[in-house]
Amino acid sequence: MSFKGIVRELREMRDGIGSISKRGIEGHWRNRTRSHIAPDVASSEFIDQGQWANLPPELLLNIIRRVEESQTSWPARTVVVYCASVCKSWRDITKEIVKTPEECGRLTFPFSLKQPGPRDTPIQCYIRRDRATSTHRLYFGLTPSEDESDKLLLVAKKIRKATSTEFALSLVPDDFSRASSTYVGKLRSNFLGTKFTIYDSQVPSDVVIQASNSRASQRFHKKQVSPRLPACSYSIATVSYELNVLRTRGPRRMNCVMNSIPIASIQEGGKAPTPKSFPYSFDDNHSLLHPVNAKDSSVLRSASSLSGPVCVDPLMLKNKAPRWHEQLQCWCLNFKGRVTVASVKNFQLVASVDSSHNVSVAEQDKVILQFGKIGKDIFTMDYRYPLSAYQAFAICLSSFDTKPACE
Repeated sequence: MSFKGIVRELREMRDGIGSISKRGIEGHWRNRTRSHIAPDVASSEFIDQGQWANLPPELLLNIIRRVEESQTSWPARTVVVYCASVCKSWRDITKEIVKTPEECGRLTFPFSLKQPGPRDTPIQCYIRRDRATSTHRLYFGLTPSEDESDKLLLVAKKIRKATSTEFALSLVPDDFSRASSTYVGKLRSNFLGTKFTIYDSQVPSDVVIQASNSRASQRFHKKQVSPRLPACSYSIATVSYELNVLRTRGPRRMNCVMNSIPIASIQEGGKAPTPKSFPYSFDDNHSLLHPVNAKDSSVLRSASSLSGPVCVDPLMLKNKAPRWHEQLQCWCLNFKGRVTVASVKNFQLVASVDSSHNVSVAEQDKVILQFGKIGKDIFTMDYRYPLSAYQAFAICLSSFDTKPACE
C-alpha cells in the first residue's frame, strides 16, 4: 500500500479503532478537532485493539514517522492524533516519535500546552476576547483567518466574585467545571487586582508544588472522583502589578514569579520541567477516572500534603521597560510588527536576574513572552522557552482584569 493510501485510510478510519463505527469516529473528531487538541486518552480505553495492532513494529514506526513529518500544521496534523487513537501500540509509538514543542516548535497533544516552548523561534498565537460571554480564546496562528479554521488551544471564562476575579481555563469552550477532564487550571486575583495566582490542575513535572486544599481551590466534589486523587489545585506562579494610583510612574509594571520553573532552566545547559502526559486516565466521554498507576497516585498524594517553598531559586520575569517617543508623545516598545494598536495591556517579559545567576546577556535580553493588541478584542501572544502555552496564556489573562490601583 502506498503512503498516500495509508494516510487516506487513517483519515477514513474504517476499522481502525476496535468496534467503533466509522460514523461515530467522524462525528467525534469533527466536533473535537475544531474546538481543541484531542484529549490524552489512556491506552486502557481500547481492549480490542483491532487488526491495525498486528502491523510489524518496524513498519508501524516508519508509517507514523512519515505521517508526523508530512503533517506539520493544523488541521492536517489531526492525522497524527488519529495515529495515537488507533490502539495501544500505535499510541506508544506516536508519543515516542512526536517531539516536544521545545524540540520541534509544534503543538500536537493536550499536554503540549503544559510543555515549554522552543528556545529560538517563539510560538505565535492570538487571543480573541468575547465580551458577551466573558470568555477569552487562545488560537494557534499568526492572525485570525478568514475561514475561522484556526486551531483552538485554550479557553478562559472570567468569573467575578465579591472579593476577587477568577479565570477558569479549559480545553473546550462549553465546559469549565473543575470536575471535567478538560479543565486545566485557573487564575485568581486579589481584591485590588494587583496580584494574581496561577493554579495548575496537575502536578508539574519534576517539581514539588505547593498544594491548596481549601474549599475554594478544590477541583472535584468528593463523590465524583476516586479517593486516590487529591482534590486540589497547585500554585505554579504569581503575577504582581506595582501600585500606580495617580499614574505618576508611567506604564504598568509587572513581575512574575514562576514557582515551578527554576532559574537554572535559562542557564547554560539548563532544562525546564517538561510533563510527558496528563497523569490521569479518561473514559469514552473524556471524564477523569483515576491516576494512571500507583506511582502517579502516590506522587499526587505526597504533593498535595506538602507546603512551603516550591523552588529554591525560582525564575522571575519582569516587563521590559518602554522608551518615551518624543515625536509620538507616548511610550513605545519594539514588537517587530506583531502589535499594531496602542494599549495599556501591551507588554514584553524578560528574565529578571543578577550577576550571581550566571545568565548570559543574550539570554537576559531575550523576550520570553510578548502580548499586545492588533484590533478590537484581538490580541497576539508570542511565547518561548521556558514558558508553556498554558503559563503564557494565564499571564496574559491577568492583563485583561481591571486594575484601578495600577493605572
